[in-house]
Amino acid sequence: MNLLHAVVLGALQGFAEVLPISSSAHLILVPWLLRWPESGLTFDVALHLGTFIALATYFRQDIVTMVSAFFEALRSRSLDTPAKRLPFLIIAATVPAAIVGKLFEHQVEDLFRSNPLLIALALVVFGIILGVVDIAGRKALAMDKITPAGAMTIGLFQCLALIPGVSRSGITITAGLLLGFTRESAARFSFLLSLPIVAGAALLKTVHILKHGIPAGEGMPMLVGIVVAAVTGYISVAFLLKFVQKRSISPFVWYRVVFGGVVIAAVMSGFKG
Repeated sequence: MNLLHAVVLGALQGFAEVLPISSSAHLILVPWLLRWPESGLTFDVALHLGTFIALATYFRQDIVTMVSAFFEALRSRSLDTPAKRLPFLIIAATVPAAIVGKLFEHQVEDLFRSNPLLIALALVVFGIILGVVDIAGRKALAMDKITPAGAMTIGLFQCLALIPGVSRSGITITAGLLLGFTRESAARFSFLLSLPIVAGAALLKTVHILKHGIPAGEGMPMLVGIVVAAVTGYISVAFLLKFVQKRSISPFVWYRVVFGGVVIAAVMSGFKG
């Protein structure tokens, strides 16, 4: 992989993992459209590490607060405040996606990775669902109002993110809006919920790399990918949380529909990638 590819794919990961537009779809479809070679596992590690660094840096104070609240809840044997409940809700909501990912990741990847049409359809369909829910949702609840049932509902929705084109942030924000949360609260819980999943993915893939080593010539592109994904991811988090305070999610919905439509048209015209 050359450095240009590393920069482009790192930026795609950073922006698309955070914004509700599906990083997995972009990392498959953009190289397909440009006829670039597969990025490979080494670069996949770089992208996950970069995303985790971005999220952990932006939410560093939230993480410290949650860790403190977690141990305080254990010490007091009480979940009498929203702060004490939040880390346990995130842990519980992470379990469904972790199980589904472990059981079905390879099957889903085999089905979708070589099928741009299915990915594009997922982009369009789940984008429209996000748009409809954004319009219809009450958008009245703050994040401290989340219940165990609500957290588990969002966690179950997160399982769908295994499908390229769905978007982890997109589907969890959809679930949050469906439950009546404000856009900002839905987005913030979505990002906090993604931390264990992204961290787990980065850890598992890093262990694999440590066992097999970094292929020759991949060290610098890997480093560049980490840095670019981290920087763009941080910018995206800050942008989205500010954006949804006053505006709807419709620009991201339209983007998904247009991009998905372009890919569908390319497939229908016989483009092979």
